[in-house]
Amino acid sequence: MAIINNYEPLNVQSDITTTRTLLHESIPLTGTIVSGTYNDENIKNYTHGQFQSVYDYPYLSSSANHIFDITIGYDEGSSLSGSAGATLEAKKINMYNQFSQVLLGYTGSANDVRKFESDLTLDGTNQIPEAIFISLSRLVSKDQIKKGSVTITLGTGAWATPFSATTTLTDASASATGGTMNTLGGDYGLLYNSSNLVRGLVFYQSGIAVLSTASFDGVSDFYSASAGTSSIAQAFVSSSITASCDALRHRLQNFTFNNTVELNSTIYFCRVPHNKFNFSSNPTYVSGGQIVVKSVPQDMPVTYITTVGLYNSNNELLAVAKLSEPLKKGPTNDITLRVRLDY
Repeated sequence: MAIINNYEPLNVQSDITTTRTLLHESIPLTGTIVSGTYNDENIKNYTHGQFQSVYDYPYLSSSANHIFDITIGYDEGSSLSGSAGATLEAKKINMYNQFSQVLLGYTGSANDVRKFESDLTLDGTNQIPEAIFISLSRLVSKDQIKKGSVTITLGTGAWATPFSATTTLTDASASATGGTMNTLGGDYGLLYNSSNLVRGLVFYQSGIAVLSTASFDGVSDFYSASAGTSSIAQAFVSSSITASCDALRHRLQNFTFNNTVELNSTIYFCRVPHNKFNFSSNPTYVSGGQIVVKSVPQDMPVTYITTVGLYNSNNELLAVAKLSEPLKKGPTNDITLRVRLDY
């Protein structure tokens, strides 16, 4: 029996379509990861002192994964700017300007970077002049954070018992259809506390949370050093960025959200007509001039489809799809196989 390769052409209009699927995964970043579990061996500080990195295991371990970075900053127009005894003030101002420039861009005036605001207008009012920045790694945020899924719980109790009092920030007002603002850094939503006051922002595509220091107003010992206690404003001025990051981690009880993976697919409807593919190209299909799968010579031929190949216009094999189990095919039936390529 001669082996003949038959190709069934695909109609671009009716046999090919595309889909877009959003897959979500729940990510809980608990306080046990942020501080305490590994005696800060999973916290990496740098000589430049501009930010701090958090890993899920001791960062020198080969199995450690980078989770997020923390840093702080304030605007040069903040009441903290120019304070006596300020530590690393230039770096703190630069960090604020860097995030605002990348996420919000410029107002239109020369070198006038937009400031973070506790609303969705970006009109220069309700500014957040001092902020804590949490930059999630792509490992956990993936393509973007799902809107309306963010919950951040912060401890506002005394330094020794930070979680004796807590405040919870959520972006419940944000959704796929509203409650967000589109900027240079992507969409952002507002983080509200239980009193419906805005205490931060979350940039979904960038995977960055911007927390206002107002969440810790009234906490007299936000940072406790051997020399004494200090409020968050005092810590921002007199403490290093690393020390302020330590203080935040001491009070970060929970950070949960759903990430999003955008799965794009092309679906090919491979049609098998009744009068095609009824003979196999496998040499073992026949033996001694007989089709081995037939028990009676007069019976119609029978094949079992196990594989689908996608070819280009030059009949070059580009992709192969395997069926979960062989599919019986004969001259009395036709079949449509749905082949999906994800990317």
